[in-house]
Amino acid sequence: MIYDYIVVGAGLFGSVFAREVKDAGKSVLVLEKRHHIGGNCYTYEFEDSGITVPLYGPHIFHTDSQAIWTYLHRFTEFNRYQHRPLTTHKNKVYALPINLGTINAFYGVNLKPSEVGAFIQQRVPVDLQPKNFEEKAISLVGVDLYDAFFKGYSTKQWKTDLTKLPADLITRIPIRQSYYDSYYDDAYQGMPLKGYTAIFDGLLKDIPVELDTDFIGDKDHWRARCNALVYTGPVDEYFDCCYGRLRWGSVRFETEPLDVPDYQGTSVMNFADLDVPYTRIVEPKHFYRERKLTAARTVIIREYSCFDPLKPYYPVRLADDLELLARYQTLAAREPKVIFGGRLAEYKYYDMDDVIAQALRAATKVLH
Repeated sequence: MIYDYIVVGAGLFGSVFAREVKDAGKSVLVLEKRHHIGGNCYTYEFEDSGITVPLYGPHIFHTDSQAIWTYLHRFTEFNRYQHRPLTTHKNKVYALPINLGTINAFYGVNLKPSEVGAFIQQRVPVDLQPKNFEEKAISLVGVDLYDAFFKGYSTKQWKTDLTKLPADLITRIPIRQSYYDSYYDDAYQGMPLKGYTAIFDGLLKDIPVELDTDFIGDKDHWRARCNALVYTGPVDEYFDCCYGRLRWGSVRFETEPLDVPDYQGTSVMNFADLDVPYTRIVEPKHFYRERKLTAARTVIIREYSCFDPLKPYYPVRLADDLELLARYQTLAAREPKVIFGGRLAEYKYYDMDDVIAQALRAATKVLH
């Protein structure tokens, strides 16, 4: 059978695109290298505990788009979870993102919002002209807060000289001069009531999916079975890394069940100090406080940043990576009837709502 579309990857971009073209009457086949759908959003229930565990780390849905929020509600309902992570520094716990409460607790002061700007500027080197991640972060919070909350954590996460990271990377992290401590400002936030996998079950309903299927290993075969291809995997792998590998960050997860009702009292605890090998501990039961769990047990997940080219999670995007990316983008532009979409295929960090919007636009473009 020749399909109208073969979609490589059953993550957000691929699944949304597949749903749209299927609903438009097109034939579509989805190929997935892993043994499950959902990409890095995949969740599962841990041993009849009532605890939904994110296999590849937590994903908190947030968006300002009513259209995207409405679209996802075709497949799930959400709870009202708002993300309020904490961080441990020198055995003291502080609120994240950095806000007025964090600053007052760290310095032992009682600043008012109108006083924060001048207070921080006194702790920024004179005439600092930010050109990289480290300098930009210092310009925003001063040397003390940077050393306490960004330097160690980011060194563990990126495993590189922080002066080599782009300055705009820090702009993804909110910094506030009020006591507002929710990580996101978006109008719509929450966690899917039945976990993320339920969303993908709905998106891919009545669509054939071949799991444990390596597209790259048999690329010519699959290209011959479709009129058009949608590729959501790493862009360098599509071209057999002919120019070399892009630098991908990865994460190693260490999951541990514990016979206690509550381990850390919050969903996400970051660890800012270099002498703690993991970047954070996730306790997923706190994403679903509306569930009345009676068992005296919990699950925690320690996250260790690493570089594993076989498990690409997020693009690092150093200067040499972007030069390499430009060469792969030139090759991609020459590929007939191939759509490259999503974080891996574009080597760009996207929030989930951005990926959904991008997939919807791509589907609309080919259908009209």
